[in-house]
Amino acid sequence: MAQPPREVLAAIWRAFNQLSNARKIGLLAGLAGVIAISSYLFELSTTPQYRVLFANISEADGGAIIAQLSQMNVPYKVAEGGGAILVPSDVVYQTRLQLASQGLPKGGGVGFELMENQKFGASQFLEQVNYQRALEGELSRTIRSLQEVRDARVHLAIPRPSVFLREDQKPSASVLVTVYPGRSLDPAQVTGIVNLIASSVPELSPRSVTVVDQTGSLLSGPGEDMSASGLDSAQLKFRHRVEENIARKIETILRPIAGPDNVRAQVAAMLDFSEVEQTSETYRPNSDTKDQVIRSQQVSESNSQTPQAAQGVPGALSNTPPGAATAPLVAPPPGTNANGQPAMATTSQRDTKTNFEVDKTIRHTKGEVGTVKRLSVAVLVNYKRVVEGDKSRLVPYDDKEIAQIQNLVREAMGFDQTRGDTLNIVNAAFQAPTAEPELPFYRRPENIEWAIKAGVVGIFGLVALALVLSAMRELVRLSRPPEPVPVGAGADGGAATMEPGEEAAAEGGAESARTEEESEYERNLRLARDVARDNPRLVAQIIKGWMTGDE
Repeated sequence: MAQPPREVLAAIWRAFNQLSNARKIGLLAGLAGVIAISSYLFELSTTPQYRVLFANISEADGGAIIAQLSQMNVPYKVAEGGGAILVPSDVVYQTRLQLASQGLPKGGGVGFELMENQKFGASQFLEQVNYQRALEGELSRTIRSLQEVRDARVHLAIPRPSVFLREDQKPSASVLVTVYPGRSLDPAQVTGIVNLIASSVPELSPRSVTVVDQTGSLLSGPGEDMSASGLDSAQLKFRHRVEENIARKIETILRPIAGPDNVRAQVAAMLDFSEVEQTSETYRPNSDTKDQVIRSQQVSESNSQTPQAAQGVPGALSNTPPGAATAPLVAPPPGTNANGQPAMATTSQRDTKTNFEVDKTIRHTKGEVGTVKRLSVAVLVNYKRVVEGDKSRLVPYDDKEIAQIQNLVREAMGFDQTRGDTLNIVNAAFQAPTAEPELPFYRRPENIEWAIKAGVVGIFGLVALALVLSAMRELVRLSRPPEPVPVGAGADGGAATMEPGEEAAAEGGAESARTEEESEYERNLRLARDVARDNPRLVAQIIKGWMTGDE
């Protein structure tokens, strides 16, 4: 029959009072440990996980962000001495977008908003300093927008203008960039930063811009031309794209023959990125008159008159019969006309000059950039699989099949022997890939922190559980009612009954036995205390033997 809860609690309380002081302290310590561990686990499961909202921020930005988070009722934590702000992981991205819409963080520098608070009556020097600070801040923000750059500082050295040419100095600039771990700036990006700074400051030459990273390495110094080294990322990417395109063509055309994942192709291309321009003019005569075209024609004509001398054979007039007489009857003298004026002789001259067009050809030739100068191709083909009955085995290709594969590769790559292309085809068996051994659970980096926490909690939990179980076992043993002592059976085999006097004697004997047992326990306890006080080393050895399990 089950006992009521009140009696059970009363029995447990009586059993607790019967314990020694050491056991009472151990029981209370175990219960306190269980309560503490349970509270820690509950808090750990209910407390939200915090993630970094912003890191490596200035004090001004940190104060503005914390003030804004307080207005938004978003819980936060400050870590790394105020250099990082943490918020719950479920609102980190939403909070970051809301702060970005308000211009936070500002990046530890001021921009042209500094010019909005100009004081009335500021000197020209102060205005120039504020303008320089604002320009440095804007340039720093622009450089920080690059994916690889975490932070940037720009320092401008702008001299005061002078009316004397000899004293005129050009401005200069220095840039300190802090890149993210594992990333770096390539020469093209450094050149872009240099040109960005040079284009933002009047009369600033790219040669006067210095770029340094957080380790102090000089990325771009004065007088250094990044393009002079011949390293162009665009050209390298184009070359890599050409090589990948040819390798993909080779693998695609051989895949139906060899099967998927049975062909590997590598291409090394030598490209010519030089720019060549040529202009030529050719002149040829036009032999056919039909193709002749008049370019220019010049005509000159002149007329002149000179006095005419006496003409004819002397004496002819006397031999010629006279004509009809006309008035006047007196003939003009020789060399004159009828009016008596001297006779004039007219002379005409006409010159024509014609220029024909000459057959002229002008040819302007511009060479292609990135033409292929040479190709070196290596192709690895796996053995073919031959099925024989229920089994299959790998066998190499014969010479005829290799020749066919070689012809296909030549056509796919555009083989040209005149430019020195090379092709090498190897038929070999592929090795089966071996899986990398997976790291055990306790050696994975992402589980180290979790394993440490779980181990600490587990150790404290086991200790507390052992203490509680020991105390509960003792309480249950002491709270259990004493069993009745059986009496010898009668002659008829039944249970013998006890007289009232016999019952009292039996109870007195049990009480005396219990008192004797308690006195024996107290005597043993006192003896153990004396031994521990007189010879603590022996007691330590005994306890150590109990813990290690040695008999």
